Amino acid sequence: MKYEKIVKAVYLSRPNRFTAVVSINGITEKSHVKNTGRLKELLVPGVTVFIEDYLGRMGTRKMRYSLIAVMKGDKIVNIDSQAPNKVVKEALENGEIVLPEMKGPLEIQSEKKYGNSRFDIYIKDAYSREGFIEIKGCTLENEGTALFPDAPTQRGVKHLKELKKAAESGYFAAVFIVIQMKGVSLFQPNKTSHREFADAMREAYESGVKILCCDCDVTENSITLSSPVPFRLYD
Repeated sequence: MKYEKIVKAVYLSRPNRFTAVVSINGITEKSHVKNTGRLKELLVPGVTVFIEDYLGRMGTRKMRYSLIAVMKGDKIVNIDSQAPNKVVKEALENGEIVLPEMKGPLEIQSEKKYGNSRFDIYIKDAYSREGFIEIKGCTLENEGTALFPDAPTQRGVKHLKELKKAAESGYFAAVFIVIQMKGVSLFQPNKTSHREFADAMREAYESGVKILCCDCDVTENSITLSSPVPFRLYD
């Protein structure tokens, strides 16, 4: 997916989880943060960020700018929490993702309810097998390992438990970890930030839920799925 009118800026502060203060050519501006995660290892005062300028297409927006990506060392990390769903759906529609046990062509729908959850993607294959995919965007990396979540997520635990039920009922069920950067060699659930989520992921996997992990090619104005990344779960 691509963004329009990307502007380079310097990150200054984050007065609340929805707002960042940035400097654009020495002028201080407010920018919407499209990610409610903590992002403490990324949003460091003085770091280079990339923001999307909505001038001329504001609609009902209150802020002109949205924070899209952050420089971490020599690589760009996309922090747009809406991007993972879009890039996975695009890749499925284009046939760029081959799902285990599912035979194309696929019928694809967004935001499908199952049990007490609404999953990001519903699929039906050429043999009428149905399935659900829940997508999680990952922006936290430590020494080449991608980690999710960066903060406790009871919603994430709920999704994993519902996926477990779906798998046990015969549906294809998967959690798709979109690592919004390059340069990682492994994914692990982050037991330090939320042990319950890590345990729920292991239990879901043992019940037949697929864990799919993929890194991304990220530029100042685009993000696309790139290569599969192996995962490791905790005992």
